[in-house]
Amino acid sequence: MIMNKNTKPYEQAYYPPKPSRFVRFMRTCILWQIVRFIVINIKMILVVRKSH
Repeated sequence: MIMNKNTKPYEQAYYPPKPSRFVRFMRTCILWQIVRFIVINIKMILVVRKSH
């Protein structure tokens, strides 16, 4: 790994940001996942329909 002169190991920039409470809720909410699944499937159906 090439290190920049201004960066030091174990600085905050080395770690990914922590998701907020809302983001964690949306990732684990079953109802939201079902809604997203339906929306994505509708989008795929529309794309396939246009190509045929």
